Formats: sequence, structure tokens, C-alpha cells
Amino acid sequence: MPIVRHLIDAAQGKHPITAARSSHWPKVREEYLKLHPACELCGGNDTLTVHHVRPFHLHPDLELDPANLIVLCEAKKGGVNCHLFAGHLGNFRSFNVDVRTDAAEWSAKIKNRPLADT
Repeated sequence: MPIVRHLIDAAQGKHPITAARSSHWPKVREEYLKLHPACELCGGNDTLTVHHVRPFHLHPDLELDPANLIVLCEAKKGGVNCHLFAGHLGNFRSFNVDVRTDAAEWSAKIKNRPLADT
């Protein structure tokens, strides 16, 4: 199944078809999710992705570095795919080096948003 997921991701522009992940990636991803079990933007815990701040295919030396990782979701909670929105600025062919700051700012806005009287 991993090859199918890889092909689907490549077709969506998430990473080039030639990019090869480290054999250590699954363990690093699993451990990172244990430490960070929720989306850092919306706080959700469905459809989580461990996102690379600097893409692994451009910075292979940072692929397994926890300082280069952030958890975002693709759950579309409230209509937003946090991974696509904050991690890729709306286009999987792009990346956002300020994703940590952006996720923290949006998280604060969501937590403190005004609600209309009902």
C-alpha cells in the first residue's frame, strides 16, 4: 500500500515521484505524533499529517529532524485543510517556512474568536 499512497501524493503534487523517504521516517513520524497528538493550527486530532517545514526533497538532511516538523491535519474541520492552508499556502507545490508562526497565530485567533449572540 505505501507505493499507492506515494503515487497518490505525487499526483496531488505533495512531493516529487523521485523523492525517497528515509527508512527511519515511519518511526520518527510515529514518535513525533505521540509527542504532538493534535493539529497545531485547529487542535483537531483527525487525519493528522507530520509536515516538514522545509521540504524533505529539498533538504534531505532535515527530513528526520524534529525541529523541522509540525503536526497539521487534513480533516477540513470548519472547511479548512490545515496542512494545505498553512503548510503549503494553498498549493501542494509550495511550502511555508513560517508555518509554525502562522499556525500559532491562527490557533490563537480560533480560540479567541468572537461569537455572535444566538
